[in-house]
Amino acid sequence: MKIRYAVPVLAAAALLTLTGCVTNTEGEQHEAADTSGIQPDEAAVALLPDDIKDSGELVLGTDASYPPNEYKDSSGEIVGWGVDLASAVAAKLGLEPVWEEASFDTIIPSIQGGKMNMGSSSFTDNAERQKTVDFVNFYEAGVLWAAPLGAGIDPNDACGHKVAVQSGTFQHTDELPAKSAECEAAGKPAIEIMPFEGQAEATNAVVLGQAEAFSADSPVTLAAIAAQSDKIGPSGETFDVAPYGYALAKNADDPSTPSDLTQAVQAALQSLIDDGTYLEILTKAGVEDGAIEEATINAGS
Repeated sequence: MKIRYAVPVLAAAALLTLTGCVTNTEGEQHEAADTSGIQPDEAAVALLPDDIKDSGELVLGTDASYPPNEYKDSSGEIVGWGVDLASAVAAKLGLEPVWEEASFDTIIPSIQGGKMNMGSSSFTDNAERQKTVDFVNFYEAGVLWAAPLGAGIDPNDACGHKVAVQSGTFQHTDELPAKSAECEAAGKPAIEIMPFEGQAEATNAVVLGQAEAFSADSPVTLAAIAAQSDKIGPSGETFDVAPYGYALAKNADDPSTPSDLTQAVQAALQSLIDDGTYLEILTKAGVEDGAIEEATINAGS
């Protein structure tokens, strides 16, 4: 899950080794869902702050390095099912989505500073993040490992194995360190955690034999497996399911009450759920297993 903090710098050698080997979703053409017919939901529009309504734009921050959720296609355009869905939310609000690419760790500060209206970058909603921003929850994602076919790496007993992750993700900062600590406490060798700047590099580390498995969000892992089905497969079952959420600034007057924009985004997302557009977008991308029926605020724990 994309619970990300300061992103460590990769060794140049690791990047050079993997450059040109990207064969998963990133860099491929994305067939975007058709959202041109979406009409504004007047009830949701009425909740918008005047300054955003008058601007006609919703400024969205994303780190486009997490296919199939958000990434760049071969022409450099920011695409993905997460991009399609957030753009549909903007359409329900009668606003034009304006995408700004940024490193993950700068998005929330940019929202807090008023430079962005909303973060849409596979944020995992949890109690720690809720201290600084509010989340409108739009999807349920879990953690899923992948390994070379026949490898049989057990996510619950990976002591001594090399496991790749995207830098700063939940898997990098929380999951694997905790599992490695359990290994050491039991007198077993630690997990060798191998962080990479992007998911494409983490996937290719496994394909090339540099890592024995990788851990990522379930839709990301499934997309990587689909693209490399002759080389890698799922390792274990999906676990630690938690909600993705759109990150929005807290209410400056009363942080315990969602801001007008947060309530407007919630209403717009619920409108997409109710009219079926939401499920159409997820189904087109093949990620409907994580669909929700109610747009909630700060449902993570």
